[in-house]
Amino acid sequence: MESGFYTNDLERVVEADRAHIWHHLSPHKKYETQDPLVIVEGKGIHVWDARGRKFLDAVSGGVWTVNVGYGRVSIADAVRDQLVKLNYFAGSAGSIPGALFAEKLLTKMPGMSRVYYSNSGSEANEKVYKMVRQIAHKKYGGKKYKILFRDRDYHGTTITTLSTSGQPERAAQYGPLTPGFVEVPHCLEYRNQYPDAESYGIAAANAIEDVILREGPETVGAIVLEPVTAGGGVITPPEGYWPRVQEICKKYDILLHIDEVVCGLGRTGTWFGYQNYDIKPDFVTMAKGVASGYAAISCTVTTEEVFNMFKENPDDPMDYFRDISTFGGCTAGPAAGLENIRIIEEEGLLENVLTQGAYLMERLHGLMDKHQVVGDVRGKGLFCGAELVADRVTKEPAHESKVAAVVAECLAQGVIIGMTNRSLDGLNNTLCLSPAYIVTRGEIDVIVDAIDNALTKVFG
Repeated sequence: MESGFYTNDLERVVEADRAHIWHHLSPHKKYETQDPLVIVEGKGIHVWDARGRKFLDAVSGGVWTVNVGYGRVSIADAVRDQLVKLNYFAGSAGSIPGALFAEKLLTKMPGMSRVYYSNSGSEANEKVYKMVRQIAHKKYGGKKYKILFRDRDYHGTTITTLSTSGQPERAAQYGPLTPGFVEVPHCLEYRNQYPDAESYGIAAANAIEDVILREGPETVGAIVLEPVTAGGGVITPPEGYWPRVQEICKKYDILLHIDEVVCGLGRTGTWFGYQNYDIKPDFVTMAKGVASGYAAISCTVTTEEVFNMFKENPDDPMDYFRDISTFGGCTAGPAAGLENIRIIEEEGLLENVLTQGAYLMERLHGLMDKHQVVGDVRGKGLFCGAELVADRVTKEPAHESKVAAVVAECLAQGVIIGMTNRSLDGLNNTLCLSPAYIVTRGEIDVIVDAIDNALTKVFG
């Protein structure tokens, strides 16, 4: 490999990384005695590191992003061609890829009509929070400003999005946080909070209503929820949950914000996770899979009803959404997004997500039959988790050091998997899997066999 950036000798790269890079989510003391992992190439569902080791990537770039796989020349070409023509102009003006991608995206989202571009999931979510606050001032005299969020959900890394993090370890030591955000209980049936309820899903949704009544419905403007909770343990909603949530939102005039940063663009086998549950949101945010990591892009999508609230009085200089995202004006993102959607459509990848996702769940249930440490298996499409426990009867969580050891053992076997990480004190015990949509049955066997071997080695 020879170019202006790379040579066959990557020792210098590894040392430059060790000396200068501040890695995400990484305690760095270990790099004094071991090499950092430096990924240099990807093809399909595999990546290679600076030492030439090959890994099967079962988490799509580490954080649920490279959904159509590595090495997609057509996406790279689309980005390159667009950058030569026009790389950037501020989002106060339009662009060809921006307009065409928005048009294409909205064909997958009946009922939604407007797209606001930015460059990360955190930013996309914060745009909603600002819209909700502005609506509160415009329509409700500033009173209906509170935003509800759910225990175990995660919505971003800025101080304000961390204020809506149901993962306390994410927000720890970053306070004081932004006021006006209120937590509601999680909906994980495996850790049942309502053992006497006739319907767990209804009970979990009713707990949201309890919070609304406690805070005062006249003060609550919106609720933000993941359709399937991601980093908080891959939590699929219980039956009856979402219809009741929608009913509660309508009853109290509360805007429904669905955070699709992980689930969006096909991860669950539908274009968006909320489409599995017959939800009609007011806001939908997305980022990771929008361009499969080939360019930075996020979208805040709204209904026309929401959009119209920001243009009611053209004579008022404050009566519009006074916000800008610098890199929301980049053209590479929508250009890559258009090609990403084309690939998903033409290669039938949603169908593959459903087929291979069902097989992955079947194999994970097989692990549960074999290993007592697997307490629960859950997921939707190619978005799956296995919660590890020290005791199935009491559901005492496995210690996170042992869960991390399973992840490390899989890496040693050449398979990259994930786990809940610095999220929930004492409950960072779920293995996370989200392979690219192109994954094959044979590759799923490799993933699950590696976990099987790791469980045996770590837990005996």
